[in-house]
Formats: sequence, C-alpha cells, structure tokens
Amino acid sequence: MHRGSRSPVTAGPEQIFSDLREVAARVREGLSFEIPESLEELPAEELPAGQISQFAQQERTRVVAAGVSGLEKLAEGRADEISDDESFGVEAIVLLEGRPAILVQNHDFAPQQGDWAVLDGHRAAIRESFARVGRVELSGHISLDWLGTAFLVGPDVVLTNRHVAAEFARGDGAGWTFQQGISSRVDMGEEHGDTVPGGGGPAYDVVEVLGIHEDVDLALLRVAPPAGGGALPPPLAVAADAPADLPGRPVYCVGYPAYDGRRNEPESMRRIFMDIYNVKRLQPGTATELVPDKNVIKHDCSTLGGNSGSPVIDLTDHRVLGLHFGGRYGFGNFAVPLWQLVDDPLLSRAEINFV
Repeated sequence: MHRGSRSPVTAGPEQIFSDLREVAARVREGLSFEIPESLEELPAEELPAGQISQFAQQERTRVVAAGVSGLEKLAEGRADEISDDESFGVEAIVLLEGRPAILVQNHDFAPQQGDWAVLDGHRAAIRESFARVGRVELSGHISLDWLGTAFLVGPDVVLTNRHVAAEFARGDGAGWTFQQGISSRVDMGEEHGDTVPGGGGPAYDVVEVLGIHEDVDLALLRVAPPAGGGALPPPLAVAADAPADLPGRPVYCVGYPAYDGRRNEPESMRRIFMDIYNVKRLQPGTATELVPDKNVIKHDCSTLGGNSGSPVIDLTDHRVLGLHFGGRYGFGNFAVPLWQLVDDPLLSRAEINFV
C-alpha cells in the first residue's frame, strides 16, 4: 500500500475496522445517495460559491470512491495493488469513518454507523459528559478569546492543562493569581449552530487558580456560576485505578478542536473537520499504549490544538482515564493518566471525584 505521507491515525484500516468488506459496501452505498446540488436556481451572485461547493463535493466523492476500491483490495489480500489515489482514499475513509470528530448539537450527536454505532447505546451517559465539558474563554487577553478545554472533576473544580492556565495565571511564590486585566470562564456550550454566543449551555466564571502542577501538564481551577445562574452539575467520575487491557480500549474525547496547521497536515484536518472548528465535538477512538516511565497514555482520537484539556473517557464505564495534553502528527495523541495521581497533594486538596 503506497503512502505519500504519514497518516494522522497511527493504526491502519485493518486494526481500526472490524470488517473491511462491510465498511467498503456501506461507504459505496452512501456514495450513491450523494447527488450534487443544482446550480441552475442559484442567484448570479451566489454562483461562484455554489460552483466551489459543488467541486468540493465532487472531489470528496472521487477520493472516497477510490478509497472504497482500496478497502476492497485490502479485504482480498491485494494490498500491493493499491494505487496512490486509493491509498489516499483509504486514509480519508479511516479518518471520516474510523476516527470521526462528531459535531455536538443541541447537547446530542447524530446516530453513527459501522463500528461506532455502539455510541448510540451509550447516548445518555455521553450526553452527561457533554454537560460537564466546556471551552476555556478569556476576556482582556491581548490576542486570545479562548484557548482550550476544561471539565468538571470536583464540586466546583475543573481540570485543564498547565499550558492552558499559563496564558492567564502567574505564580507569585505563594500561589497562583490571574494576570492583571484578564478574566476567564468555562462555557459548557459553544456548539455548532448556536445562534447566540453561549446559547448552547451555561458558562461558569473562573474565580480561583487552585494550582498548576509542577511535573505534569495539569492545572486546577475553581469555578462558580454567575449571579442568578443555576448550580453546577455533579462532576465527572475520574478513574481511581488503572483499567484492565488498556491497549485497544474504546475511549472518547470531548472538546473544542481548533485549526492547527502547525501540528496537523491541513488536508487531513479538512477531511476530518470539514473546516468547522472551535465548537464542541465528540471524538471516539482507542487507547493505544501506556508509557509508564513518562506518565503518558497514548490514544488515537482525532484531536487538534483546542482539545488541550479534554477528558479521555472510558466508553465502558464513562470514567475519565486521562487528561489530553497534545499530540504529534503521524504518531498519536497523549494524555496524563489520572489514576496515577490519586494520592497527589494538589489533587487531594481539590477533592477530585476519584471513583
């Protein structure tokens, strides 16, 4: 199988899909329903945009059709016959079908097909996770309106990354304070299709920087609802012990992927995210490895820079296994294994909901 560049997904289609023939047949059937929109009825001023949209749809269909052919050859043991176009198409199908980044709308997600149809059976629990994950937003920063993700882990405590909190907090030797003129909040909405800012969910003010960890990319913030706002929901459950059989374990992230051309190849990003960034998404995948000497879980969910601070949640019991903090194109994504911090003084003081 030819490859012009590394895939952002570290596993191949044989590892990601349980039945290559079924995936190929389902995707081929879906292509038969992709009818290009007619340009005849568009006003003259909208024709150029319509033509671009139609071309993009036709190109996507061409790429995916080549990928279907590639999957069929893989299923038949003919990997050496796969062309570069078919290899590119297989990668597109892997990204779109195998490791999707699913839009969250109205606190819910669309039914999935194939291997991720299993998400439908966990819909209620996943929606509970949505309500406890928010976007870290700033006011008064010189260049940033928002910068990452955070999630509830205590009665009034959210967890995010050290490199996120460092944009608005500073240490004074005795503790952490806000940088002058900057305030922050965690918005639990910011979903695709929101008609007004913050319309998709409540937002909580960050009222205190409880601490920034010295050894791992982790920070704890105290939050409070605004005056007249409702009470905070109960926190997510955080795993107090290591899961059995971590490699290959189904997990999902919830976060706010942002355009990140420095870390991920733009073409791969467009295939996954369809040029829709900065909004809440559900990103299923698998945990691939625990690297004990580096305090790192590796996973293959489709994440970007705005996912910094996202929870990596076990699909089996919906406990948070890790705190996502970054990734490297072609190699995978990284998270802090939170069960290893059960006795950490900073987390103990914050009354994290370890279960």
